[in-house]
Amino acid sequence: MKLDPVHPQGWKPARGYSNGVLVEGHARLLFVAGQVAWDAEQNLVGGDDFAAQFRQALANVVAVVQEAGGWPDHVVRLTIYVTDKRAYLAARKAIGEAYRDLMGKHYPAMALVQVADLLEEGALVEIEATAALPPR
Repeated sequence: MKLDPVHPQGWKPARGYSNGVLVEGHARLLFVAGQVAWDAEQNLVGGDDFAAQFRQALANVVAVVQEAGGWPDHVVRLTIYVTDKRAYLAARKAIGEAYRDLMGKHYPAMALVQVADLLEEGALVEIEATAALPPR
């Protein structure tokens, strides 16, 4: 299985994401439900610390991918839902550190969407993903 970033010629380089990811060869697709900053007991962690909630939500995504037999670099798409775009932007440095700790320098296709609210009371961020896993 081969994963290749897709970047149209003449476009300014993408920073921190890929415009597209082409999956070639046999793959198993894993669709990861939206993950919030829950611990293993489904207690919301991180309080009002946006970066802490981001780290936990992304760690939960990675845990689901790993449980299915994959690694962070098998993630081909992330959609990040935030309740406050300004809070996300203010925490960019810490979010970047958390991202690199969990995902390395792998940048799938991504979207960031500001929403009015999330289902889990107190959640500031929710992340869903798609991963292309190698065949078993």
